[in-house]
Amino acid sequence: MPQGLMLIAYDGSDNAKRAVDYAGRFLSANRAVLVTAWEPMVRQAARMSGLSGVMQPEWVPDDDVEDIAYTDAKVTLAEGVALAEAAGLTVEGRSAECRSAIWSAICETADELDVDIIVTGTRGTTGLWSLLQSSVADHVLRHSHRPVLIVPPGK
Repeated sequence: MPQGLMLIAYDGSDNAKRAVDYAGRFLSANRAVLVTAWEPMVRQAARMSGLSGVMQPEWVPDDDVEDIAYTDAKVTLAEGVALAEAAGLTVEGRSAECRSAIWSAICETADELDVDIIVTGTRGTTGLWSLLQSSVADHVLRHSHRPVLIVPPGK
């Protein structure tokens, strides 16, 4: 009999789609929460200007207009929920605003929901590139105290 709660990290990539498929095929749970983490545009701009060394112009987001990053996250989330339902999962969608890093938003949401397992895809980088830029999945695995299923990219 299915038990527990799984969290599926979903960013719209082919690797995330593959993770949803594997979760539906091989894992059973009473319910799943599909999470799309997003970072507000004002934080993205600040991070990029900090990396480039260029001063960021004064930018105050318009409270009357929805953040474009949030709008995109809702579209991605709806796509992921539809894929999870097609894979046979009883799923609800949730967006998680990223305050520091995508992986931490995923781990914080998993802790908040007290999930039994986290499912994520990975880029599958190897060699020097993987040393220079570790993936969200690697960070989730290292920093979460929960079981993590990492689905590698297809061939």
